[in-house]
Amino acid sequence: MTRTIFRSSIRSAVPPVPALVRTPIRQLSPVRLLKGGRVSDLGRLPRYAGVFALGAVCIWTPIASYLKTAPVRYTSSLSLILPGSGASASVNLDSIGQASSFASSPFASNSVSPTETYKRLIAADRIRRSAADSLGLSVQDFGSPRVDLVDQTSLIHVSVTGASPEDSQARGDALLQAFFREVETLRTDELTQRETSGSAAIEEYRQSVLSTRAEISELQKETGLISATQYDALVADADALGGTIRDLRARRDEAAEAVRTLEASLGVDASLAAAALRLHADTEFVALTAEMADHAAALAEAGGQLGANHPTIRAATSARAAAAEGARARARLLTGLPDDQIDRLDLSHVGSRADLLSRLVTREAERAGLEAELATQTERLEASEARKMDLIEAAARLEDLQRDFTVAGAVFASAMARTQTSKTDLYASYPLVQVLENPSLPEVPSSPKDKLALAAGVAATLFLLMGLLLGWIRRPLIGRLLADKPETAAGTPPSETAAPPAPHAVPAE
Repeated sequence: MTRTIFRSSIRSAVPPVPALVRTPIRQLSPVRLLKGGRVSDLGRLPRYAGVFALGAVCIWTPIASYLKTAPVRYTSSLSLILPGSGASASVNLDSIGQASSFASSPFASNSVSPTETYKRLIAADRIRRSAADSLGLSVQDFGSPRVDLVDQTSLIHVSVTGASPEDSQARGDALLQAFFREVETLRTDELTQRETSGSAAIEEYRQSVLSTRAEISELQKETGLISATQYDALVADADALGGTIRDLRARRDEAAEAVRTLEASLGVDASLAAAALRLHADTEFVALTAEMADHAAALAEAGGQLGANHPTIRAATSARAAAAEGARARARLLTGLPDDQIDRLDLSHVGSRADLLSRLVTREAERAGLEAELATQTERLEASEARKMDLIEAAARLEDLQRDFTVAGAVFASAMARTQTSKTDLYASYPLVQVLENPSLPEVPSSPKDKLALAAGVAATLFLLMGLLLGWIRRPLIGRLLADKPETAAGTPPSETAAPPAPHAVPAE
């Protein structure tokens, strides 16, 4: 009895579990389509199985068609890198100046990205067309390469697809060669445009140099002045001549004073002293003067003993006069002097006076030489001063023209040097790019992707099963949501009012 009561109490405490009852299939209604049927109703299973089969067919048919009909494609990848350093060059030109060229880093500007530029260039139609032509393909058959940039780096990854590993690698090589040819063409075109744009200025500089050179040549022909240095030499020569003339004048005055002193001491001038030395150098004249001296001595000796009219005195006087006349005649013959100057000569033996006479003659000759040299140098100085004054304006004009010519030549040479050095600046607009990784030879095809397609099919099938499961249990979920909403709004806990529905209370689908 007690066991029976305990079992009854347990049954009354535990709510009955609805049994899976197979109910007959009834006509569908819009409300039933939205809310669904009972979870335990197995009569719904064929319909869900049909929907699953239809969904599986829709999922797996395209996947199977893709795996069966999609062509096998291989992908070859290559990598390019842009070095980030700049380059500079400097050339020193003797007597002209310096020409320098500097190429900044391609990443120094925030407004232009060289990697983006090359990315667009690689995918350009002319690059694809050139690569396709090199392989004998059309642009459509060649396809479009995939270009990816790595953030915060200077790397460029390029992928090219082909029908075989060798074909994809050949397409990568063709694309790479076409890209480098195009970059080289763009650099050459840039240099050509720079050179063309600067040719007008260079021609203007050249004409300026030629016109200045023509003016200099014309001025040189007119004046005979070759350069301003020549005029400076002319001025220096005139100054040197002035100093030389002053020295010559001082030496001449010194020699003239010595001549005057000797002439006063000897009582004869320099010309008579020279004539006396010449006469006493002649042996015949010396013999005549010796004879005259002997007769004079005999006359002096006889004059002390005899009278003036004594025959001996008269004979000695006559002999001395004859000897003197002979010496005078010889003197006229040797010197060509008139009688009045010959009478001024000392016809006697010069003796110790010969040295003084010789010194007088020497100093007179020195004075005469200095006088002649002074006259010549003075004439040269006057001519030099006159030419200096005539060329002063021409020298100033020539100096200005030569300065203009030097400036024009420096500008022209600098422009030419910049033009030539700019040819070495190949990476100003299109920076240096290097192949970091050559086109690879793929070992496995890149498409079709069997594993990815199967994984997508399995995932879609699982999603379909999840959707059908949610559709199977949607009625109790919707009922719980509808039951919880008003009770929660009224403030009554759901546990106090909600009661599990009886199995007979659920309407059949």
